[in-house]
Amino acid sequence: MNMNNHLVFVYNAKSDKLNVMIDFAHKIISPSSYDCKLCKLTHGNFGERKQWKDFLQETEIKIDFYHRDIFEEKFDQHFKYPLVLIEKNKSFEEFISSKDLTKFNDLSELISAIKNATY
Repeated sequence: MNMNNHLVFVYNAKSDKLNVMIDFAHKIISPSSYDCKLCKLTHGNFGERKQWKDFLQETEIKIDFYHRDIFEEKFDQHFKYPLVLIEKNKSFEEFISSKDLTKFNDLSELISAIKNATY
């Protein structure tokens, strides 16, 4: 990946307050049925995981984050969420698909995949 491009993470969650509260409760009450694998990897019940925060502070990769409703409204594009995209010249390509995210067992595997593809 060219360092002039950047990664766009799109969570399978909506941004409004009601959905944020529902997602919060869902992650605590029934975490195995929560459908945003990206959220599970990068966030605990009360915010970003320390390992993820540390990676984001240390990396030189430009990264943006969106809830699916905000992403679709801003870019008028639709994908199977969650996923990680590469933005190249104002267009998006899948970097890590929704299906591929389900294969990661933990956050360190996601971080390694990002590092291996970008460094």
